[in-house]
Amino acid sequence: MEFFLPGATGDFLSRYIHVLAGIAWIGLLYYFNFVQTEYFKEADPDARTDAFTKLVPRALWWFRWAAMLTFLTGVIMLGSRGSGMTYDILIGAVLGTLMFLNVWLIIWPNQRTLVESNRRVKEGGEALPEAKAAAPKAALASRTNTLFSVPMLFFMISSAHGVQGGGITDASVVSLVIVLLLILLLELNAIFGKPGPIASVKGVITGGFVLLGVLWALVRFI
Repeated sequence: MEFFLPGATGDFLSRYIHVLAGIAWIGLLYYFNFVQTEYFKEADPDARTDAFTKLVPRALWWFRWAAMLTFLTGVIMLGSRGSGMTYDILIGAVLGTLMFLNVWLIIWPNQRTLVESNRRVKEGGEALPEAKAAAPKAALASRTNTLFSVPMLFFMISSAHGVQGGGITDASVVSLVIVLLLILLLELNAIFGKPGPIASVKGVITGGFVLLGVLWALVRFI
């Protein structure tokens, strides 16, 4: 199946936009987790409120729409390739799709609540009662996306450069099931659980590479 532009031209443009939008998305994800969150821990209340009413909404706009464009161009490429799907692409696509859903269904709704709550405070009103619960929900989903981003990027790149390179039909069904179950458990934790070791910047970076190592070992040796 071919979408919009046929053949090599359409594939190239889809890939180019996919990578460009992905850079914006993941770059902002890392900004939120490594820079903004750490700043908010040290900033005084007035500075946090001001940032939430002026800076955060702008950053969130680019963040969520970059995620949308990355996802849509990824779908276009998957639809164009059809039987060219590989084990690597499957893992990367599952991780990327969950990250996209986390942005639009968890991070953005809860951050929107926080932005509105801070806007009311800045205008002299009271904070929204639900803001207290919204903050940890958004933070956990964002940390999980950061965790997922390390193996997601690895498997997306390896699919084109031969680290694994085998088709899904040649992969171990057992390893595929274990990989997907592990990813599902981590996603369920993002929705219902607690951050645990990924609460810190060091922890989520280390956790990302540990997860990559585990998934890679499952792919290679089971």
